[in-house]
Amino acid sequence: MSRRTRLGVVGVGALGYHHARILSQTPSIEMVGVHDSRPERLAEVGAQLGVGTFADMRELAGRCDAVVVAVPTTAHEHVAAAMLEQGAHVLIEKSIAPDLASADRILEAARKADRIVQIGHVERFNPILRAAEKYIEDPLFIDSNRLAPFGLRGTDVAVVLDLMIHDLDLVLSLMPGEVTGFSAVGVPVLADSPDIANARIEFGNGAVADLTSSRVSMKKMREMRFFQRSGYIRLDLAGGSGEFLRLRDGARAKLGEKVGDATSLLEIIERIPLEGDGAEPLRSELESFIAALERRAPIAVSGEDGRRALALGLQIVQKIEHQIEQNVAHSAAD
Repeated sequence: MSRRTRLGVVGVGALGYHHARILSQTPSIEMVGVHDSRPERLAEVGAQLGVGTFADMRELAGRCDAVVVAVPTTAHEHVAAAMLEQGAHVLIEKSIAPDLASADRILEAARKADRIVQIGHVERFNPILRAAEKYIEDPLFIDSNRLAPFGLRGTDVAVVLDLMIHDLDLVLSLMPGEVTGFSAVGVPVLADSPDIANARIEFGNGAVADLTSSRVSMKKMREMRFFQRSGYIRLDLAGGSGEFLRLRDGARAKLGEKVGDATSLLEIIERIPLEGDGAEPLRSELESFIAALERRAPIAVSGEDGRRALALGLQIVQKIEHQIEQNVAHSAAD
């Protein structure tokens, strides 16, 4: 390209700040600046990172090739539409929107403007997941646990759209075929919306994914397990470690034989340790966005991907809310 790609960030709260930090450290692009609706926060981040500040987000967009939208989900449509109208491509933090109608309007605006929409499902860029990708082959069962201690952030939405949405996106990107059915349960413990939820998702090829998310746990956990014909994969998404267990060559024939007490499991099972490369997932996400902008790579997580995860998440929320209403009705009747 004849010049460096120009980027900016709208919304520099906890996550938007890190988008701006990484972009300000990326010499291959021009970091134009940041916008935030809070003047004090805008000035603070501008001074900390040494980047330009814009009180008017449209002015920022007009100077950029692309903008990261890191505002609250309820404002995604308003901000993304304004950025697209100014001719900027957008990376929108997850979830794409609070509802499908808003998501559809964002995607339609992008089509009209002929601009890229990428969604910030950052778990796609987790180093340990990327290290395991070459071993993930048509899993028949996925078991996922994403647990976190309670915090005030995110309690305005159900845990499905706050935490489980990460795993819904991962499962939909890894499982072949369409979702053919699901069941779900959830419980509001401390907040008005469910704080813990479980969803069992069925796919057309017979595969199943069982996902549990909680924001009222005593410890943090982000783990996924894949069961497939070629073996078993366990990933610690938070710790960055994992393993792939599979039968050694020729071991399948021995399974029908009587195995002596002295036979070790490791004689028939091969363990392949998995480890990520230590890359910062958010940095990898932004690098993928820049590569797509510069036509060096396809869009890693498209707007349509984001809509698909949101659609399933909203269906799960609706199922849980209906289940809670039934439980309340039954309690009242008793």
